[in-house]
Amino acid sequence: MMRHFPATLLVAASLALGGCATAVPPVEVTRFHANNAVAGWAPGTRYAVDVAPLGNAAAAADGWQPSLEWNSYRTAVERQLQLQGLVAAPDGARAPLKVRIGFDRAERVGPGKRSPVSVGVGGSTGSYGSGLGLGIGINLGGGPKPTQDLQLSVRIDDAATGQALWEGRALTAVRAKAPAAQPSLAAAKLAEALFKDFPGESGRTITVP
Repeated sequence: MMRHFPATLLVAASLALGGCATAVPPVEVTRFHANNAVAGWAPGTRYAVDVAPLGNAAAAADGWQPSLEWNSYRTAVERQLQLQGLVAAPDGARAPLKVRIGFDRAERVGPGKRSPVSVGVGGSTGSYGSGLGLGIGINLGGGPKPTQDLQLSVRIDDAATGQALWEGRALTAVRAKAPAAQPSLAAAKLAEALFKDFPGESGRTITVP
């Protein structure tokens, strides 16, 4: 027996499918890690997300509060962590792993011309002496239309010692008014690319379609 659905539901479904099909440009990813430490994470290992933004100690010291956009990136990162078998610790509980997250969104009006104002926090890590966060040097966008450079950075520390066990950065460029520039879509794409084939080959830069 055929079932007839209200037109409003059909419209909503088509919009949802269109959003899922929204193309996000390729993402450039670099990871660094200590193989023995990452390999030792057993399924169920707990982590806690540090609310202090990665790479922006001044903001944290000034009583920085997470924005809706930062929360989009946190949600996307936590989804990927849980796909790796890690488990979020209850609020206030101790966990062996500390996760730090930073994002940056900068406007660019032409090739190589970034606006003087960036929205977001953090992104510079480099605790392995790798220069991670200092710029890979590949132009991901450009052209006459306004472009947004988007970057997600994540660092996973040993909570007891503060030593970095894994860190990575994912960046892409999207047209400023494109659907892919929406925080929820951009965060999901960058986080998925960053954790692709986790932990990834240390020190290698890859492009994820």
